[in-house]
Amino acid sequence: MLSFFAMIPIMIAIFLYILPSQRIARALAIVTQLGLTCAAFYVFFLSKQGDVITTIGGYAGVLGIILKADTLSSVFLLLTSFIFLVVSVYSFRDRGNKLFWFFLFIWQGLLNGIFLTGDLFNAFILIEVVTVVVAVLIMLNRDNRSMYDGMVYLMINVVAMQFYLFGIGYLYKLTGVLDMNAATQAAQQLDPASLVLPFALMMTAICLKCAFAPLFSWLPNAYGTPGAPSAVSAVLSGLHIKASLYLFIRVQGVFEAVTVPGFFLVIGIVTAVAGFVLAVSQSDVRLILAYSTVSQIGMIVVGLSVADLYANTGSLYHTINHALFKTALFLSAGMITRAYGTRDINRIRGVFRRYPLLGVATMMAVLGITGAPFTNGSISKYFIMSGVTFWMSTLLIFINLGTIIIFIKYSWMLFGHPEPGQKIVKIDGFKQAAALALGIVCLAGGIFGVQLVEFLFGVPMSVDVLGYLEKIALFAVSGVGGFLIYKHYISKSPLFKRIREMEFSFRWMCVSMGAFFAVTLLVVHFFQ
Repeated sequence: MLSFFAMIPIMIAIFLYILPSQRIARALAIVTQLGLTCAAFYVFFLSKQGDVITTIGGYAGVLGIILKADTLSSVFLLLTSFIFLVVSVYSFRDRGNKLFWFFLFIWQGLLNGIFLTGDLFNAFILIEVVTVVVAVLIMLNRDNRSMYDGMVYLMINVVAMQFYLFGIGYLYKLTGVLDMNAATQAAQQLDPASLVLPFALMMTAICLKCAFAPLFSWLPNAYGTPGAPSAVSAVLSGLHIKASLYLFIRVQGVFEAVTVPGFFLVIGIVTAVAGFVLAVSQSDVRLILAYSTVSQIGMIVVGLSVADLYANTGSLYHTINHALFKTALFLSAGMITRAYGTRDINRIRGVFRRYPLLGVATMMAVLGITGAPFTNGSISKYFIMSGVTFWMSTLLIFINLGTIIIFIKYSWMLFGHPEPGQKIVKIDGFKQAAALALGIVCLAGGIFGVQLVEFLFGVPMSVDVLGYLEKIALFAVSGVGGFLIYKHYISKSPLFKRIREMEFSFRWMCVSMGAFFAVTLLVVHFFQ
């Protein structure tokens, strides 16, 4: 049964490409996405009773292709189906070519395969193919900038995955298996020192795909390229990067004997701060959202790197939440920039006046990502901070202050009056409905956050009333402080303009990758 989640989207992609009527094809796409979402719910409920396993090829043991849906993978499978359903509704009336829908469904099938596979080499194959698919979607409009950005994305990811390939080759030499569960058991019997090299090789590739510092320099080219459809940027930031985080969690489980949580804790903090500085320096709407993704990934990694159930579960919930509000932000940003004819945030004003529903959808997503009270981001950040030490909690408050400053700048375009002479462009109802639905989900994820966490991950959680009131007070103080910092310093400082003009070359990306590998190798070896 699980193989259908990879096969059906690809089969539907072929059918949509050859179907003459695009309107019928897109209606079929939405119906198919509804069916896949329902099937994902069914698998999720089955996984709560025990792992759902499908063996392809009829081979015994770990020789065949094994697909497994446990609690974690079934949640990501459900998230994938829902996000692609929303994106299909959003793109229903777009006058694009059939290639967009063709590659969109193939993308979904490959991501489903990554979440379900239990084999390290199969994951490599799926990641390589999905890299090509994403590169094609980035270059879909075939203008010079999109072609350049797509090729940079393709080349840097191909280079990175060679580290991963060498890593699994070395791991196979040591353990004789590529199945994740079998490799985990075999690795526990080995000398930890022998696992340092394959760990460093594989984690270098995965950390680049997760956009950890300093390996995130490829990200603005992919997420912010002018020619890529907004739906592509939304799925890239909201969902695609979560597949890399999923592998980060799984591969760390394989190398549990050599994992150094403190190392990734530091990496997460540096990533969060670097993402904030770069995001607040931008004037391009998409680039602000792209770099804010880096900052949020840093916060997630901090929570995953702490040995505490609340922090770990909060990070997993924040991963889901980030997919929802960041998809909403990219989709709404696509409508806003198209309506105003510019991506310069300094020239966009009065969204609430012109497009009230779009403004509401954007604001709900902004409140979610900043951790405003009674939103999904508030609950997940509360759990992360509940599971860390006082000093780490203080640091996370400052990181969230950075997020608040980013979106104070971003929200400026919702208020005020539009520039004289700007034409009022009608916005498609399907697009607004998709963004508004995600905004409502962000709100519901906060109101029913405790129940959702237990439902999704099977972990009973509770919110201390006094602790949550303290968090509300901290958010209010952070909001006022963030506003003052942005208005009186950041918006006037020439430093951030110089940061905005920085460009990362392909050579810099490769050098940073080699440096990250060397540092990882030395740190992990030193702590063995």
